[in-house]
Amino acid sequence: MQESTRHQSTLHVVMFPFFAFGHISPFVQLSNKLSTRGVRVTFLSAPNNIPRTRSSLVPHVRVVPLEIPHVPGLPSEVHSTADGAPALAELLKLAIDRMEPQVESLLGILKPHLVIHDFSHQWMGRVGGELGFKTLLFSVFASVSSSLLMVPARNNIKQMIQNTDFDEQQLVNEMKKLPPEFPSTSIKSIPKYLAKDFLYVFKSFGSPSVFDRVMACMTSCDAIIYKSCIEMEGPYIDFIKSQYSKPVLLAGPVVPEPPVGELEDKWASWLGSFPAKSIVFTSFGSETFLTSSQVREVVEGIEMTGLPFMVVLNFQSDHDKEVELMKALPDGFMERVKSRGVVCTGWVQQQQILSHESVGCFVNHAGFSSITEGLVSDCQLVFLPLKGDQFVNAKLMGEDLELGVEVRRDDEDGSFVKEDVYKAVKSVMEEDDEAGRLVRANHEKWRKFLLDKEVHEGYMNNFVKDLKDLAFQTPSQE
Repeated sequence: MQESTRHQSTLHVVMFPFFAFGHISPFVQLSNKLSTRGVRVTFLSAPNNIPRTRSSLVPHVRVVPLEIPHVPGLPSEVHSTADGAPALAELLKLAIDRMEPQVESLLGILKPHLVIHDFSHQWMGRVGGELGFKTLLFSVFASVSSSLLMVPARNNIKQMIQNTDFDEQQLVNEMKKLPPEFPSTSIKSIPKYLAKDFLYVFKSFGSPSVFDRVMACMTSCDAIIYKSCIEMEGPYIDFIKSQYSKPVLLAGPVVPEPPVGELEDKWASWLGSFPAKSIVFTSFGSETFLTSSQVREVVEGIEMTGLPFMVVLNFQSDHDKEVELMKALPDGFMERVKSRGVVCTGWVQQQQILSHESVGCFVNHAGFSSITEGLVSDCQLVFLPLKGDQFVNAKLMGEDLELGVEVRRDDEDGSFVKEDVYKAVKSVMEEDDEAGRLVRANHEKWRKFLLDKEVHEGYMNNFVKDLKDLAFQTPSQE
């Protein structure tokens, strides 16, 4: 296609997420919104991910399978982080590194105007420069997470780790500091347990670290995308803009599509046997796993509330989930709560359950999808983050916006006890709790905001305009 023809054609965008469904899902949501606004979308993924991905995409999105190259230690059937132990995620990143020639050849045929890619594709900027398309890094994380970790000032952490003589305590102390000129918000410092967890992104496991990948993408891409909005993350978005001399595009707040299908009869019957807004639903997603001691504190803390509850727990795919569940629960627990409690493992219809009139509280890991599903379903939110960006999401939602309550943790090791879980749930569920009243009021305010169609239309219209301006600008305009 000649350049003049290319500029006159319908905007063509290629979407290429990391091979984890926590990343694939936001790319799917954005693809659907673009496709329904007349943008031609091509979606790239590994073969085993495509049936599940295609089922969530609108019909006009073209899906193209990619061949995963051989990586020692990576089983051929592993095409996403959900297919094996967490350590395999590092090998999937290495596989994406080795896919560069294959993807470059494919993009040479597809000739897109823009490629929207994930953090793991640090080579995409070079390919875009050579083939003549623009590249955009789509962060599936909140901008507050990038503000804390993915800014040039954090190069000092990387340098300390590269020095084999570094002192572990010195490294943690450095990580506890906020970046220079970090915005004045509820985040005043980083507790020790969280600083230690954050160090993962700076460590290499046979391929570039997460920090190295993100920084390479940030510096080489033509624009940065967040699934966020000024109203919720204004200070952090402005901070990111100050750190990088390039456009920051906002796709607006992401709200899940309404659930498809009826709730299973067994759950509809059980949920329907309790009063409105009385049930505590607890789930930590499909790829967040609690230790046995954490399971005990969670279920016993919820038991202490005296409220009916449903707890969904998941375990690594190479474990027998039912066996692990029984091992993790306290002795005699199921017998004590059989009249008002259910504990299960595996996939459940989370959106339909949250939408049920009997569910009043959602205890979750502060993954952004779970937060928004609970918020728009009118469930009070209790956050129990367990890894990575979940901790920062909980700070944003629980402290900046005050629309939920985070379970109290020990600053040193991040531990919590059942009393902490009990207090968090009771604070949002008791009508006469003063702090709970403030949270419930804020919860309702932000729920209305997220459900405001004009907000979403405004953000997406501006977003599509920004994409077209970026794609079709002439060299003299750049």
